[in-house]
Amino acid sequence: MARRDDIVTFANELLDVRSFPEYGRPGLQVVGAEDVSKVVCAVSSSRELFEQAAAAGAQLVLVHHGLFWRNEPLFVDRRLRGRLEALFRGDLSLVAYHLALDAHAELGNNALLAERLGARRETAFAEIGAGARFDEPVDAAELARRLQDVTGREPLVFAHGPERIERVAIVTGGGGTRLIEAAHGGYEALVTGEPEEPSLHTARELGIHFLAGGHYATETLGVQALAARLGERFGVEYEFVELPNPV
Repeated sequence: MARRDDIVTFANELLDVRSFPEYGRPGLQVVGAEDVSKVVCAVSSSRELFEQAAAAGAQLVLVHHGLFWRNEPLFVDRRLRGRLEALFRGDLSLVAYHLALDAHAELGNNALLAERLGARRETAFAEIGAGARFDEPVDAAELARRLQDVTGREPLVFAHGPERIERVAIVTGGGGTRLIEAAHGGYEALVTGEPEEPSLHTARELGIHFLAGGHYATETLGVQALAARLGERFGVEYEFVELPNPV
């Protein structure tokens, strides 16, 4: 058993949340039980997730995509009311980490995806992403195969870069807008979650590979790594809830 506020304080400091200008509040978003024996983690907030977390006996839900965003109206509609009611019924605390969890050099989505792809993170890319290098260069087909192994789905690939990929830029989720930056930075490939409409012609004209593995699918790693770290640090049980999303 651990105190909720101790868990949140530790996670906030571990991820250095103050360093990231967020779209939504990082850390504790909804207050539930003060004592925590089980954490459920998942990529995105939803009523289905919160109902499953309550049924699993959790007291704290850890997500990458929280409830409150600055670009959404300040209005409790049927969607938000249903989610809040599920949290209140289960006496669940909701904790969310977005950009800070993308960026972390050890537990972040980008660093972990680089590692799973067989590359070494060398530096930050586009502030929250990872610039990584393969010890043994790969071709686009091999990189696509590795990405599919990680995400469990076939990626969208625009293979217009050089034959050998040594340096790869990684921005999980909605990082398709970073393709030009990756090309200008000397990377042979960009791996992201979602494509942007200009990506095809940009990849052709700048001579860079573009791979999109899905917003959801590329962002499952960070919350699991953070939950595992919290479980180790505080002696609490943790569980990842998979709610697949084709986007």
